Amino acid sequence: MERWICTICQYVYDPETGDPDNGVAPGTTFEEIPDGWVCPLCGAGKEAFEPA
Repeated sequence: MERWICTICQYVYDPETGDPDNGVAPGTTFEEIPDGWVCPLCGAGKEAFEPA
């Protein structure tokens, strides 16, 4: 699964670990994350991420 990086703060979303603190289960691809999800470090939207 492809990892994605926030272009604002460099947070890396890794689908293998997900973001369980914010409701995204491990194994969730970036495309499957709800549109309202934001970067847990800086609050940027999904549009600020690019493939890592």
